Amino acid sequence: MKYAVVIEQGPTSFGAYVPDLPGCVAVGDTREEVIKLIQEAVEFHIEGLRIDGEPVPPPSSTVEFIDVAA
Repeated sequence: MKYAVVIEQGPTSFGAYVPDLPGCVAVGDTREEVIKLIQEAVEFHIEGLRIDGEPVPPPSSTVEFIDVAA
């Protein structure tokens, strides 16, 4: 499965979250680190859902970039 991940750069770190998996987040010092950590977080989150007998939400979010005149 492929889930959309949103990565945001803050003043001193990067944050990431998965819109289709509420509560699945990660923070890292670099973009590369946060990507690695969110991958692990998604796997752990899905494992926890399965252990708890909860349904695993299918990926449904998509990302689109648009150009705007600013």
